[in-house]
Amino acid sequence: MEDSGAILYQISCLKDMLDQVNEEIESNIQMTREIESEIVKCMEFEAALSIRESQLTKSLYISHFEIDGLLSVTDDSRNSLKFLEEKLSCLRTNRDEMLKRIENKREGFIKLCSEFQREIDNSETNELVTLISEKELLEKEIHLLENKNNALRNSMSAFVDEILEDLYTSNAGNTILMFSY
Repeated sequence: MEDSGAILYQISCLKDMLDQVNEEIESNIQMTREIESEIVKCMEFEAALSIRESQLTKSLYISHFEIDGLLSVTDDSRNSLKFLEEKLSCLRTNRDEMLKRIENKREGFIKLCSEFQREIDNSETNELVTLISEKELLEKEIHLLENKNNALRNSMSAFVDEILEDLYTSNAGNTILMFSY
């Protein structure tokens, strides 16, 4: 019996040790579950961060694309501005040269007009007076001819109107005669 008591004692000790091991295993399982839960939370957080990183990366690329586009537009605008400034400078130079030529031509024209007036004043004014009076006479004759032409046109128009009226009246009379038979 002593042996069975010792065996029972050992079994009891082993059972206690087994209970302790089971408690430790349960504790480890609980810790493992907590760790797994934390891992899942971390994975979810990591996924959310990955999505956020993806969105930020996309935003970054879009921003870079927009910045590159804006830089390109800025460069094109600067080149266009330089071209337009050069063109404007050329146009101003051309305008200044043209104004100088116009001024020179104006001065030459004024000089020629002055010389022409002096020549007219110095030449025989009788010839000029005669030409002017002839011109006035011709203009008066033209005016008289136009008046006569208009009077003739009006009388012809009245004559044609009378003839047409007579024809209409005679046709109307003939028509009445035709219907009476």
